[in-house]
Amino acid sequence: ARELRERLAGWLSALEGRDEGDAADPDAMPEILWAEVHQSGVTLHATPLSVAETFRRHRQGSARAWIFTSATLAVAGRFDHFTAAMGLEDARTLRWESPFDFARHALLYVPRGCGDPAAADFARRVAEAAWPLVEANHGRAFLLCTSLRMVERQAELLGQRIRAADASIELLVQGQASRLALIERFRASPNPLLIGSASFWEGVDVVGRQLSLVIIDKLPFAAPDDPILRARIEAMRRDGGDPFRQIQLPAAAMALKQGAGRLIRSENDRGVLAICDERLLTKSYGRSLVQSLPPFRIGRDEGEAIAWLADADFSARSATSADRLPAGLG
Repeated sequence: ARELRERLAGWLSALEGRDEGDAADPDAMPEILWAEVHQSGVTLHATPLSVAETFRRHRQGSARAWIFTSATLAVAGRFDHFTAAMGLEDARTLRWESPFDFARHALLYVPRGCGDPAAADFARRVAEAAWPLVEANHGRAFLLCTSLRMVERQAELLGQRIRAADASIELLVQGQASRLALIERFRASPNPLLIGSASFWEGVDVVGRQLSLVIIDKLPFAAPDDPILRARIEAMRRDGGDPFRQIQLPAAAMALKQGAGRLIRSENDRGVLAICDERLLTKSYGRSLVQSLPPFRIGRDEGEAIAWLADADFSARSATSADRLPAGLG
């Protein structure tokens, strides 16, 4: 206990010295100081409150062109969030439409009855909405969760359903093996269902029928107790900004696009994206999230979603612009 107290005192002294040094330096950028506690000890972090000014100085000191490219930078068709975060006041922005025919090849299914994501029975409702799709598609699905706790709960609930139905679906769960090993196993398995969190929302490429169903448990808003997010929200409030519209919503839109992007990986891919969070269609901010996604056809009927999965030839399906947005969002 004495050794721990001495170590803590040393850390606090180091942090105080850092704060004093920053206060004496007029050019020092504000930092967020936070600690992460884990089984092997404590890690102290210093994260910039904003990188905009630092990056602006870096660009000014280097006469060259800077090009940023990504499929997920735009929010509702605009780049304001990214350019503000990076301090790019004079940036030229361009956006090109995807060559994929999302309206004909993919259905965005928002199941009814999942309820409030904060409710105690939400995990059970997600499993109830997911299972008919997983069963109809014989696996070949990702269930992307917003927390490790939800990964564990869905693995338990869907594992029970797989066993009860005696279904030949191989359940792969984050933590069973390395990320790479799970992805390789998913590609090799005839009927896989992979349940994972953040690390599977991006950088995973499974082309073709092998991954024709992606299920997302809820809208990926960052946890409000995240120390970095909390500090940036407080700073924006002090400056008179709107943290939800300027920080939280754009970040959720970009994360949602990353997760949705696991489904259609080539011009021939087809499938269903299920988002088990009715706020996407019932909340005023849902329009911004829908507009940030590819132009999927939107459906609320479970039978329609199962029909899309069962239909080997999606090419006959088409959608008009009116099909995209349900009543109230058009």
